[in-house]
Amino acid sequence: MVFIAHISDLHVGSVNFKEDLLISAIYKVNDMHPDVTIVTGDITENGYYPEFEKAAKYLGMIKSPMMVVPGNHDARHVGDECFEELIKERYGALDIKKHGVKVIGLDSSEPDLDYGKVGRSQQKWMEDQLLEGEKNNLYKIIALHHHIIPVPKTGRERNVLSDAGDILLSVINGNADLVLSGHKHMPHVWKMEGTVFATAGTVSSLRLRGKALSSFNTININNDFIEIVLNRADGTHRCLAKYENTCKVID
Repeated sequence: MVFIAHISDLHVGSVNFKEDLLISAIYKVNDMHPDVTIVTGDITENGYYPEFEKAAKYLGMIKSPMMVVPGNHDARHVGDECFEELIKERYGALDIKKHGVKVIGLDSSEPDLDYGKVGRSQQKWMEDQLLEGEKNNLYKIIALHHHIIPVPKTGRERNVLSDAGDILLSVINGNADLVLSGHKHMPHVWKMEGTVFATAGTVSSLRLRGKALSSFNTININNDFIEIVLNRADGTHRCLAKYENTCKVID
């Protein structure tokens, strides 16, 4: 079994950022002892260096291994340079060999733009990583900020990946098992052609839709099923989806 925490959209530096929500979520995540924590972007509001310094300190409180990818807000004001200095590389792969899982992190941000793009070179790299994971019978997870499939209840669709169709085709052809994203502050799960697409809400911002609360997702993967659970700021939980696992995970 592998247990994953998925948090997104911290927005450190925003007037709507709430430090107490983030610290509470981090404590909860640490108490759950996930095998990996995946952070899908917008860790800052404006991409400013001081915001990244604060975000890095918060992320440093997380005790599990992490995969962090940037969001559109992180690419503002040459934030890509700050990200690389204070966080890590903007895309990369993390193999959790003990559990037979491969996490492929992508940078979908574009400087000073809200819409996303993966691009041809990164797409080819992703395809190679998926092929490697397939050959080694690994459970393949892709993490990026922008959603590939539109998210319900989020209004007019204008910030999806500009190359969403090409990336979606590569994801499906590469037999990716799970795609994690953020961006819309609305948790939701789709399943398409055997691939599960899960978006997380915002973990520490009050930029919320309707009666939604700040939240993060947890993902429990074993040899029989994958279960995605919404963890709300008020301490309540709800199962977003539960699917049969078609890729063997090594315990």
